[in-house]
Amino acid sequence: MADFSAQVALGESLTPVGQLRFTQTGPRQFSTFTYDQEWSGNPQAFAIEPALPLEGGPFHTSGRPGHMRDALPGVFSDAAPDDWGRRLLERAYGNGLSEFEYLTLSDDMCRQGALRFLDADGEIIRGNAPDAVPRLVELESITAIARAYEQGKEISAEEMQALAGAGGSGGARPKANVRDGDALWMAKFTSVHDQRPIERVEVATLRLAHDCGIRTPNVRLELEDSPFPVALIERFDRRGSARIPYISARTALGKTGTDYGSYTEIIDFMRGHSANPQADFEELYRRLIFTILVSNKDDHLKNHGFVYVGNGQWRLSPVFDVNPAPDRNPHLETAIMEGGAHDRSIDLALEAAPFFEIAEEDTRQTIREMAYKIADGWRDALREVGVSGALAKDYEPAFVHDQSDAALTL
Repeated sequence: MADFSAQVALGESLTPVGQLRFTQTGPRQFSTFTYDQEWSGNPQAFAIEPALPLEGGPFHTSGRPGHMRDALPGVFSDAAPDDWGRRLLERAYGNGLSEFEYLTLSDDMCRQGALRFLDADGEIIRGNAPDAVPRLVELESITAIARAYEQGKEISAEEMQALAGAGGSGGARPKANVRDGDALWMAKFTSVHDQRPIERVEVATLRLAHDCGIRTPNVRLELEDSPFPVALIERFDRRGSARIPYISARTALGKTGTDYGSYTEIIDFMRGHSANPQADFEELYRRLIFTILVSNKDDHLKNHGFVYVGNGQWRLSPVFDVNPAPDRNPHLETAIMEGGAHDRSIDLALEAAPFFEIAEEDTRQTIREMAYKIADGWRDALREVGVSGALAKDYEPAFVHDQSDAALTL
């Protein structure tokens, strides 16, 4: 049996929030989180996720085979690395890591959101990664290390720990956090296994989203003239050195295991927790339509999120991880309506419009305008990031299909 514990703190000020205790017994892993009385009595206090109300606790969570990440409450799981980062940590520290170790061995500077973890002496738990997040000027060398790792080449322990520490959270693709001045950016690398220009197309698609009135983070392409370009996406959970609390929609909805969830459930959460529900309803609806029109394959609940804005309220974060898939089944990861089909369907989106509290006339106009912008702009957007000719033709089915036809004729 192994027991771990950490003091949970918030932001640069390291404001004490609570205690996280974690136990691993053979194949079982479980945790208990308790708010500090000092935090509960703080006028600035808020529930770090809806399933952990301030007046409640202690809160117990447990993982089970195949769903061990549920051994941590959702807000902690959101801060932990996903598949790419986990693989790096296993390479750096060995297999058999617990969920607590995945969380705390990743770099404190780079974790999603504002939660921080201290040991019994009040020292920040950092793992063994170097203190300094790579700078933008080091991007080429970091991509080379990631490429060598993917190719199974020999990498020094120092290089491995540097890459693992900066690996960040989310997804299975190679990535690292980099600093550009005071700003923290997520660098998403071209994989040695890529058959398509995925990073170029993600940058182009985020620019298209911006043109469609969707809130996007700052995004640009680096090493553009190399065979291994990097998509740089500014972290929206940072403002200079300040850290902004964050939860995924999966955490907001209290989902565990293989629960997929729906857009209308996200609406229900926003109705009770958003600082500006109507604006968030309309924003989420635009994202749903955009996902349908560009054949986005990555609209699962971990790829929708909320940032904390004070007074116990949250706002929909800028959009992220939008990846057109020209050859995938036309299904959504997140259903449009609770209990409904996962079809990628303009008709279903129209049917769901009343849940978003948008008038039908406005809905049709929004869909039509977005469809025209995408139809008119996708080729130019791809061309601007160096994707043309046969490569662009390969992506055409993601942007030109029966649902885009339906949207254009509304």
